[in-house]
Amino acid sequence: MSAEQLIAAILASGLGFAIPLLVAATGELVSERAGVLNMSLEGMMLTGAFSSVIGAVESGSAVVGLFWGIAAGLALGMVQALASVVLRADQIVTGLALNALALAGTTFGARLLFTDRGAEVPGFDGLDLGAVGDLPVIGPALGQSVLAYVLVLSVAVVAVITSRRTSWGIAIDAAGEDAVRADWAGVPVNRVRFASVLLAGALAGAAGAQLALSEVHTFTDNMTAGAGYLAVVAVIAGRWRALPTVVATLAFGVAQALQYSLPAVGVDVPTGLLLMLPYAIALLATAGLVASSRAPSALTRPFARSATGR
Repeated sequence: MSAEQLIAAILASGLGFAIPLLVAATGELVSERAGVLNMSLEGMMLTGAFSSVIGAVESGSAVVGLFWGIAAGLALGMVQALASVVLRADQIVTGLALNALALAGTTFGARLLFTDRGAEVPGFDGLDLGAVGDLPVIGPALGQSVLAYVLVLSVAVVAVITSRRTSWGIAIDAAGEDAVRADWAGVPVNRVRFASVLLAGALAGAAGAQLALSEVHTFTDNMTAGAGYLAVVAVIAGRWRALPTVVATLAFGVAQALQYSLPAVGVDVPTGLLLMLPYAIALLATAGLVASSRAPSALTRPFARSATGR
C-alpha cells in the first residue's frame, strides 16, 4: 500500500468514526452551554445503537431503525432531564448510573434477542460517487452513507439554530452562565435546560444508530466502547465552541482509525497502545486546553426558582 492509499484509508475510516462523535458532541455542547453536564451520553449512544438494530430487524427498514434509535436516546434523555433538572440530582452520578444501566440492559437484551437469530440487519451503505470517489486521498472519505450526510446536515442546522446569534442560543447561554439573572430576565431556565438535554439525547441516539446501521451493520456488547465519553471530552477540548469541537471529534476519529490502518500495512505497534491512543489524545487535549478556557459558570449547578426570592 502506497503512502497516498494509506492516508486515504485513514481519512475514510477516521471520518466514519468521527461522524457519530460529532453528532453526539453537538448535543452535548448545547446541554453543557445550558448548564447540564450530560455524562449519560455514552448510555444514550449505546441504547440508540441497540434500539436501532431492533427496529431495523423487526421492520426490515433501516429508516425505521434510525427513528427507533432516536426514540431510545430521547427516552434516556428524558430520564436524565428529570433527574438533573427537575429533581436536581447530582449530574455526574446520575449520568454514570444511566451509563451502567444502559450497558447492562443492552448486553442482556442483545443476548436475549440476537442469539441464534441470524437475522440480517438492514443498514445504510456507502454512496457510490463515481468519479468523485476516485479523487486522490479525499475521494474514499467522501463515500459515506446517506445517513452520515443527513446527520452532518442536521448538526449544521442545530449549530445555526443554537448559535449565540439566535434568541434560543442566547437563552441557552444565559441558563448556563447565570441562571438566577436569566430567570429575572424572563428566561425559563429549567425549560431551556430540559429541552437541551432532550436534544442531546435525540442526537446521541442518532449517533448510536449511525454507528450500528452505517458503520457496523450489527450490534455487539458495549459497541460504543467509550465513544460517549470521547464526545464529552471533545466539547471540553473544543472550549465549548462549535468549530473547535468539530476539530476535536475529527482528531479522535483519526486516532481510532489508526487502530486498524497501521496493523493493516504491517506497522508493528502494540495493540494496547493503539487501543488507548484516542483516550491518550483526549487526556492531552483536556490537560492542555482546559486551563486556558472557561466552562459555563452554572455548569452542573441545579437551578431552583425559589432561590430567586420571587
